[in-house]
Amino acid sequence: MLLETEGIILAAGFSSRAGTFKMELPVSEKTLLERVIEGMTPVCPRIIVVAGYRAERISRITRGYPMVEVVFNPIYEKGMFSSVQEGVRHVRGDLFFIVPGDHPCIPQEVYRRLKEAAEKSNPGVDVFIPVFKGRKGHPVAMKRPMAAKILEEPPDSTLRTVILRNGFQLVEGEHEGILWDIDTMEDYRKLELATKAPGRQVTISFRSPTTGSSN
Repeated sequence: MLLETEGIILAAGFSSRAGTFKMELPVSEKTLLERVIEGMTPVCPRIIVVAGYRAERISRITRGYPMVEVVFNPIYEKGMFSSVQEGVRHVRGDLFFIVPGDHPCIPQEVYRRLKEAAEKSNPGVDVFIPVFKGRKGHPVAMKRPMAAKILEEPPDSTLRTVILRNGFQLVEGEHEGILWDIDTMEDYRKLELATKAPGRQVTISFRSPTTGSSN
């Protein structure tokens, strides 16, 4: 069964640990946020970017992407899950991806694998998480029934809570980029080394993200 697919990018946070507005950081001549958008574009004809802190800058970054709809989370200070809920309120498709805006290294193939897994899944399986060498990463893919369950939660809940309550299917992502969280400037400098020296072996030790982390 083919599923109409959309993406949600969480870009409302303060970037406090980085000390600068991460969504604008350059990654190979594009911004970090643009890299996330372009990773999911081939699979998602519609992408919802949830803005909060410095929302006007998010609107400027996404201006050249007609498939992107920027929505504002008025309570973004409450944390990432409030942004998840704001994004989910705008979902119209059968399947949606949720990814933090600071994960710029997720390749298109990961989105395709998750979509294929969802389309071939058994009834009642509504959540799909990529893994790389046994470690869970991003994005998370969810079928439409999960939207109502997310919106039933209080804004101070976590996506992890919802996922553990409902269960999930693991999908081999076969790409380390699902684990790369550009949380600090140290993480960003490691990313710069990896992108600027493609022929060089670079050890990247980004933290493994959790579905309940803050943005």
